[in-house]
Amino acid sequence: MNEYIATFHTHLSAMLTFQALKNVGCRAKMQPVPRTLSSSCGTCVRFWAESDCRALLDRDAEALYAVSGAAYRPLWQNEE
Repeated sequence: MNEYIATFHTHLSAMLTFQALKNVGCRAKMQPVPRTLSSSCGTCVRFWAESDCRALLDRDAEALYAVSGAAYRPLWQNEE
């Protein structure tokens, strides 16, 4: 199982992604964004899944990171 963090431009986008992940059975939780990452809304979704579940991110997602201990590896960033 892999660990990921998704950041968002809005709190609503974080909530919608959290619910989408829960609906497909992923373990997920909403939490403050780690200090080493940035986010417009300050809320991120940490989740555990076999894949990065990129298709489930709300359209206002800011970025997606793979988590390894205390390190975050960028996987995707919204260029809009």
